[in-house]
Amino acid sequence: MEAAIDRLRAKGLAKAAKKSTRIAAEGLVAVAVDGTTGAVVEVNSETDFVARNDKFQAMVGEVSKLALAAGGDTEKLKTMHVPGSPHAVAEYVAELVAAIGENMTVRRTAALSVTDGVIGSYVHNQAAPGMGKIGVIVAVESAGDKAALAEFGRMLAMHIAATNPVALTLEQVPQDVLARESAILEEKNAGKPANVLEKIVASGLKTFGKENCLLEQAYVHDGSKTVTQAIADAAKAAGADVKVTGYVRMLLGEGIEKKEDDFAAEVAKMSGN
Repeated sequence: MEAAIDRLRAKGLAKAAKKSTRIAAEGLVAVAVDGTTGAVVEVNSETDFVARNDKFQAMVGEVSKLALAAGGDTEKLKTMHVPGSPHAVAEYVAELVAAIGENMTVRRTAALSVTDGVIGSYVHNQAAPGMGKIGVIVAVESAGDKAALAEFGRMLAMHIAATNPVALTLEQVPQDVLARESAILEEKNAGKPANVLEKIVASGLKTFGKENCLLEQAYVHDGSKTVTQAIADAAKAAGADVKVTGYVRMLLGEGIEKKEDDFAAEVAKMSGN
């Protein structure tokens, strides 16, 4: 992005360069699926007002399509040529920054693919087709009926959007997360015999898995069964084994520290005082 900004400055678009340091935590998360490949990308703006702008949404749509070929590599995505434009993505975005007057950035992207199966997808709080506040893609491997698999993939993606699982299974949860949970359980039960404490921690982590690991969670569309049981039902409907091999859930602005504006100071600044 820095190189693109330098080139735009040389072309007289210094406005875009000046805005590049401002915090952009709004925007859109977009999902694109093409056959056995799916991608999700977050493109940020400074305000939700710009996120509703047709030009911004058109730009996000173009970037999401290109993300299918980027393989989850954000820096590669920024260098890819935008069809119908003389620019690569980074310059294409920076040119829109200069035109609209807000900082914008392609923050991150991720992709999944299947060998034989479908990519399920879902967008929550849609602002436009395929883009909103939360984007999910999920890889469903199966040689079964594709229509049945597509419906299950969509429903599972909705589940993931709603529950925000940490990992597929407890074994795949990052060790630092498990260590933090264990430490909390140990602190809550301090003073108990070591053998008792060991059992409490093991039981607590099992509960953590049921609440936070996708395959162990209660299925939001039918709380009487787990996601694993829902997968078994999907296999029956599809007429072949079904395996969920991965998922991506992106929440707009996740992890971005937003600046708390002083409203009175902002009004004074706008009025020239």
